Amino acid sequence: MRLSLHSDYAFRMLIHAGLRAPMLTTVGEVAKDFSLSATHLNKVAQTLAAHGYLQTVRGRSGGLRLIRDPKSIRLGQVAKVTEPDFHLAPCMSPTAETCPIYEPCVLRGALVQAAEAFVARLDQWTLADLIAKRRPLLIGIESARIEQSPANSLPRTLHPKRNSPKKRVPERDRRGR
Repeated sequence: MRLSLHSDYAFRMLIHAGLRAPMLTTVGEVAKDFSLSATHLNKVAQTLAAHGYLQTVRGRSGGLRLIRDPKSIRLGQVAKVTEPDFHLAPCMSPTAETCPIYEPCVLRGALVQAAEAFVARLDQWTLADLIAKRRPLLIGIESARIEQSPANSLPRTLHPKRNSPKKRVPERDRRGR
């Protein structure tokens, strides 16, 4: 079983917001800190806000804020909100009665139970559990920021491609003659 990117990003966004609570965070910060797509994260933020996990604050100083206690945010419930369905196989869908053994099939029942067990296991974890080791998480995020910062890249004089002398192309060759 594999969670969608939407669920993966939702968990990361909640972790980020939980670490920053009660302060605001932005989609851009989450995208940069985790090297994720900001476009996709905007959709995730909308989902989490629509289901009462995050508050969105508009304006120049806006962002996202966790509005539930991290102890009350169960991962299984988040997964139910962010996964379109937990059908492990196409035949699990109630509209998939095209299979000739749909009604008597035992496999479908086994897969339904497995998906329910998966969600039940996730429900044993809360956001508070994920952010309990606050300091190492914050250090990891800060380390990623430092590695991504422009100051950490090679200076212009040491960059191999930027420092190579440009070949002068005669005027007539630039025009294709």
